[in-house]
Amino acid sequence: MSIHCNAKKEDIKKTVLMPGDPLRAKYIAENFLENAKLVNTVRNMLAYTGTYKGKDVTVFSSGMGMPSMGIYSYELFKFYDVEKIIRIGSCGAYNESLNLFDTILVDKSYTEGNFAYEWSEKECHIVEADNELNSKLEETAKRIGIPYIKGNTLCNDCFDGYLDDIEAFISRFPKDLNIIACEMEAFALFYIAKYFNRKAACLLTIVDSHYKNQESTSEERERSLNDMIELALESI
Repeated sequence: MSIHCNAKKEDIKKTVLMPGDPLRAKYIAENFLENAKLVNTVRNMLAYTGTYKGKDVTVFSSGMGMPSMGIYSYELFKFYDVEKIIRIGSCGAYNESLNLFDTILVDKSYTEGNFAYEWSEKECHIVEADNELNSKLEETAKRIGIPYIKGNTLCNDCFDGYLDDIEAFISRFPKDLNIIACEMEAFALFYIAKYFNRKAACLLTIVDSHYKNQESTSEERERSLNDMIELALESI
């Protein structure tokens, strides 16, 4: 069984929402779920299980970066028989038309890293979200009136805000991908999901922009993601 989760198997439901921040998982449980129960505390990677409009759901934090996402998504799929994981996270914009707090639905995730090679000796740097799950998210967004932008994103190994030459970094992206934003976990999630033949998707909220002087505090980031959270929950 899992060595990074102390939940009982029956405490983890088939559909999991996965924010990076444990406190965001707590926020979702307290503000959106009914009968929420804390089911994991190992390493303070908080997880809660409850219901949303009668549907069972687990909210499980992933931590930051592909290694952490790889661990938790693997264990959820393998040891808890999870069927679907929807990552809900924050991102930085790489497109001038995007604004703070816009919602993004990830189509393809691109990485310069070697996660796939380390995992299975595959030279893979682009992986898609599950089409069926993305279609459900799009249908739901239109039904409840939440605007979104669907596009390709970068999955970083390094936090881009600390890089010496961000312009050189951006210039390396494959031009045909039209990368619109960056985050740090989706590639690993999508890759592990495909490894297990399960479903994964990723919703993101823009919290900063390379092109605009817009920033948000950590408190605003935690509480301003309600559209994205609602969209993920309504889609289940």
